Amino acid sequence: MLPALSRSGTGMRIERVSAVTLFVSDMRRSCAFYQALGFALKFGGRDAIFTSFHAGEGFLNLAKTKAHTTGWGRAIFHVEDVDALYAHSLERGLKPDFAPSDAPWGERYFHIKDPDGHALSFATPLPGGPY
Repeated sequence: MLPALSRSGTGMRIERVSAVTLFVSDMRRSCAFYQALGFALKFGGRDAIFTSFHAGEGFLNLAKTKAHTTGWGRAIFHVEDVDALYAHSLERGLKPDFAPSDAPWGERYFHIKDPDGHALSFATPLPGGPY
């Protein structure tokens, strides 16, 4: 168990990720990609320099940058039905890295890269898994 963070002598603990922000080179292209995946727009949009999408209780943010961007890691999203999202992605012309598969850590998942190379993973916990 991680030690609690303290602020003014009061024990505090990190409860959840509020948002992930990705730097993108073309907001129009990135908004179209994330909306095609099914993310709902909260703020900003195709002509904005900063955009937020709903991601469960948190948010996925996009910030426009003039510098060339490349992926930095992987953001993982749990979804209700990973196979349905995979089919939805294909119907919209997106190109996931592979079809959904069962992982030994208890999820069924697939990966896809956004237009700037950010790696995304979509997963559904398997029955009897750790989630």
